[in-house]
Formats: sequence, C-alpha cells, structure tokens
Amino acid sequence: MENKNELMQRETSGNEGEVSRPFVDVIEDENGITLIADLPGVTKENLAIRVDADMLIIEGAVKLGEADYLQPVYVEEQAAQYKRTFTLSPELDTSQIVASMHDGVLTLTMPKLEQAKPRRIEVNVA
Repeated sequence: MENKNELMQRETSGNEGEVSRPFVDVIEDENGITLIADLPGVTKENLAIRVDADMLIIEGAVKLGEADYLQPVYVEEQAAQYKRTFTLSPELDTSQIVASMHDGVLTLTMPKLEQAKPRRIEVNVA
C-alpha cells in the first residue's frame, strides 16, 4: 500500500446522535491489516460487522440488565452505542475477513489480495 493509513482512505461519519465512535488501532504488515476496536460492554450478540461495497461498518450496543422485580428510583447509567465506518482499500480481500472478540476488544484481520502482497522475484542466469 502506498500509505500506512490507506485502510481509511477517508473515514465517514453521519448524524448519529448519541452514538460513540470506538477507539481503534490499525496495524499493517505484508499480509494485511489488523484492526483492533475497544467496545467495552458489547457482547457478540449485540455486535454487527458488515462490508457494503468498499465500506466496513462496525456497530455495537451495550444492553444493561435490569431485574424484573426492581423498580429504579434514580439511574445514572445509560446504554452505550458504538458505530464506526471505514472505506477499505481495494487491496484487501474482504471475503476473508476474520473477527474475534475478547473482553470487549474486537479484532478484525483483513488479508491483502495475493496480487497486492509483496513478493520476491528470483533472477535467472541465462
């Protein structure tokens, strides 16, 4: 890739109201991109990751549990919602993205297409 930050040729954001943008780390190596997003409190069931054309969309929600027999008088916590959208480089193989979640940290591994990976060319002596 020409630029280490080419994964996000541009980041998009819309009128999302009270939706937070999760913090992310983006790591590139010769095999592809690893994106690590902090989504505290989000479970696998409340997480949606999708690719739409060249857009990667990550959405998650924190669902607060409440006992049926309790009637809160005053509550200072609110459920968090997260959303982040990225424009993906055409060098990435979006059909091979792998996602894993551990302790509120989402890890996406996005491999490069074979033709985009660096390769060594041997020189033959004629």
